[in-house]
Amino acid sequence: MEPRIQYARTSDGVNIAFFVIGVGPPLVVGPPTPWTHLAMEWKDPGYRAWDERLARSFCVIRYDSRGSGLSDRDPPDGSVEAQTADIAAIAAKLGLERFALLGPAGGASTAVAYAALNPERVTDLVLWCPYSRDDFSDRDRALLNLAESDWSLFLETGAHATGASYTGGEDAVRFAELMREAYSRESYLKHLVRQASAKDVEYRAAVRCPTLILHRRDARRPTAEAIRGIAATILTAELVLVEGASTIPYIGDFETAAWVVYQFLRAPSTQKEPAVESARAPATLQTILFTDIEGSTVLTDRLGDAAAREVLREHERTTREALKAHGGSEVKTMGDGFMASFGSATKALECAIAIQNAFAVPDTDVGAQHTPKTDVASDTNGPALADAGTESARAAPLP
Repeated sequence: MEPRIQYARTSDGVNIAFFVIGVGPPLVVGPPTPWTHLAMEWKDPGYRAWDERLARSFCVIRYDSRGSGLSDRDPPDGSVEAQTADIAAIAAKLGLERFALLGPAGGASTAVAYAALNPERVTDLVLWCPYSRDDFSDRDRALLNLAESDWSLFLETGAHATGASYTGGEDAVRFAELMREAYSRESYLKHLVRQASAKDVEYRAAVRCPTLILHRRDARRPTAEAIRGIAATILTAELVLVEGASTIPYIGDFETAAWVVYQFLRAPSTQKEPAVESARAPATLQTILFTDIEGSTVLTDRLGDAAAREVLREHERTTREALKAHGGSEVKTMGDGFMASFGSATKALECAIAIQNAFAVPDTDVGAQHTPKTDVASDTNGPALADAGTESARAAPLP
């Protein structure tokens, strides 16, 4: 069943389309400006899966920004300040006093500006693969020229440039069609000109709510280096890199991304405060640990189902005890393995060693022959924590 499209009217008279799905704490999800169209996105299996995944934990409010999708086209003002009025109108319509805010891609600047201008409203800020409005490159100028000369070719090129082509041609074709319906050429050209002149560094510096910056490690643009630069200008920022190349959230492993968002938003606010009180407090380092029992299929064949299940129960008990002792958080179990997170790479390694040592003690020949394999994933590239104020974590594939 399609969600009901509603409208909120902004202070400058623009009608903003939005829908609400899910039950839980309110999460306003901004559009990846300018390409957004609520009705078409809901019909896309990928977009819908991403929305529904978030809605399992939150009351998700999605909207089309002014000038795009089902909202009013050709608004009188398309500046980042004017776009914050879109969020304000929806919050007023729904009676939201305080809420979390998720700003994806180009829409991140609007989310940042709203959070900076309305600190009493925003509980938490999540930025997905954020673009900086002060990063208007030669590539953008080339796209501007292409959009002016050949709109159809621009749409095809733009769909691939966003990363929609990483899983095959169908994603790129669907995204190109969404781009065609979401924005007119004239509106897009105005958008690019505004982006070239807009600056949002001052808004980033003014954000005071807990902030998660979530980015795909191998994205072509913005690069991980550019994202670190953005994170370094937000005092409360925590940067997490997940595997993948597309800046479209539903393409690739969106389960890990959704889980990171869930963990961040549901954590008590005291756990998100910088560990060091300084003008540039470092963000939290996130580390993911996986465990897996090698030879579990052979083990079941040799011992039988009942005895093998007993070994698995012992594995689960020992692993959970080790996680508790070393400050780890269980994410989920996957057959004969665990996925867990740590705020410290050292603690994650100590936990992995403790798990392996526990099963290396030959209480039985079963434990000696089928010890779990552990994989700890944490990024060590880039500037030092004290310098950048951020660093990253990645979800490594199970071995």
